Amino acid sequence: MRTRLGAGLVIAVSTVALAGGPAPPPSAPFGEARTARSSRGMISAATPEGVEAGARVLAAGGGAVDAAIATAFALAVTYPQAGNLAGGGFAVVRTKDGRFFALDFREVAPAATWRNTYLDATGTPRPNASRYGGLAVATPGTVRGLEALHRKLGRLPWSKVVAPSVSLARKGFRVPAGLARQLADSRRELTRDAEAQRLFYPGGEPLAKGALLVQPDLASTLEAIAARGADGFHRGDVARRIAAFVAATGGVLSEADLAGYAPSWRVPFAFDYGRFRLVTMPLPSAGGFLLASILGQLRFVRGDTSSRDAAESIHLIAEAERHAYADRNRFLGDTDCVDVSLARLLAPARLAALGFSIDPARATSSSAIAGGDWPGERDQTTHVSTATADGEAVALTYTLNDTFGNGSMVPGVGVLLNNEMEDFSAVPGAANLFGLVQGEANAVRAGGRPLSSMAPTIVLEDGRPRFVLGSPGGSTIPTTVLQVFLNAGPRGQTLAEAVAAPRFHHQHLPDRIEMETGAFPESVKAALRAKGHVVYERPPRVTQGTIGRVHAIAFEKDGTLTGVADPRGYGAAAGP
Repeated sequence: MRTRLGAGLVIAVSTVALAGGPAPPPSAPFGEARTARSSRGMISAATPEGVEAGARVLAAGGGAVDAAIATAFALAVTYPQAGNLAGGGFAVVRTKDGRFFALDFREVAPAATWRNTYLDATGTPRPNASRYGGLAVATPGTVRGLEALHRKLGRLPWSKVVAPSVSLARKGFRVPAGLARQLADSRRELTRDAEAQRLFYPGGEPLAKGALLVQPDLASTLEAIAARGADGFHRGDVARRIAAFVAATGGVLSEADLAGYAPSWRVPFAFDYGRFRLVTMPLPSAGGFLLASILGQLRFVRGDTSSRDAAESIHLIAEAERHAYADRNRFLGDTDCVDVSLARLLAPARLAALGFSIDPARATSSSAIAGGDWPGERDQTTHVSTATADGEAVALTYTLNDTFGNGSMVPGVGVLLNNEMEDFSAVPGAANLFGLVQGEANAVRAGGRPLSSMAPTIVLEDGRPRFVLGSPGGSTIPTTVLQVFLNAGPRGQTLAEAVAAPRFHHQHLPDRIEMETGAFPESVKAALRAKGHVVYERPPRVTQGTIGRVHAIAFEKDGTLTGVADPRGYGAAAGP
């Protein structure tokens, strides 16, 4: 049975091949998702060691917030590609009594940043100045953010929540194949820095699978955090070392910037789609806006989006994505610094007009709408989902921006620094790392937070918690979360099937549908080309040809929790 997902009328359906049509693609082209079931609590995250840290905290009587914090600190040890102390991110929390909170611990531009930081004396952009070196480093927010979460909503003592990460750094963990491969791929970037080279490339070669990675400097930093809270990172010896290193590499981040950083509690961004309510982050995260815009347009499209892998469905969704990303790049920024009229951008009449404007038979050209080119995305971000059976849930996404941040590790501190300044419109009108050409609203300004695509999301169904979702993937994060939601929600797939399913992405320009390598059959790609789309399969060198790495949890109708880890990564899910 097929049903239309427009106008908010949604029911669970099964995807079937049309009679006489081509065989559908494999339901899980990258393997089956890893799952776990528990009646008490659940964690899904990027490494087994991180998940184990969270599970130990749950078993000790902690809640979902405690487990998320413990997992995030453990990922700073075991997932150096994106887990971090010197980055930033966002968290959406549901308490057991049904209240929602949204925490913005995004990095901010240092106070000495100026409008033309990334231009030379002639006004010409300075190549890679916002990507490598000290000028790329924004004021970190992760440690202050995790502390703020704990102070407001944690249950266990702070030191007990941080303790698993200290042990992991001090005793070490075995390097998995995925980390070994990424170290080999990132040799050129990481070996520019003496400390990163010493830790990750002993003897000049990248750490091999199974090698024991011990990080004593990071352990000492985590011990300071466990003893003194966020002041163990943002003030004192650690802060002095970070500021001195950044200054020595050409940056402007100061001890005062570190000491003065404060996360922001914001009103969660929530909207309805049929019987579902999605609760996610507001600006400066564009993820919530993009989800609301795309789903809002899909209510009014002339066609059927219920069949997951059908060319008709992919076409309509891609066209809605095209409109949403054009708005993102042109209008959005940090609302603490610029005025952004989301009410106008998401007005029902406007979304209806956009949805009705989509031609079900033909692709629309993006050339008339300001946008940007997109060379690819890397695994620079990671997501943690936690939940307990009483309804408490946390969706936490945090980042260093690029894979391994800017590739620099602070001597004696053991942390990799971010290159988050790249997420501003360092040069308005020029493409950033993710190919997004953004406008003046996201220009570099001291104290501002750069626009993000992160989309930590909690989904309610008929008023009750149903899913906890999130993913890395740069500009593909919102479209990844969108597809998992549509699959597991309106389309009625299990969460494991929804996470393992093939993915695609369109972000307005370049005017093409990006697809995972080998995930869709030639018949579907041919049908999309016949509608005027350029179809581009992601090359294996870009995240092994995949899009996103989702870590998610489902609240089942029998009261249990199912954790799901994306087969595209090497993460895990477990409960106490």
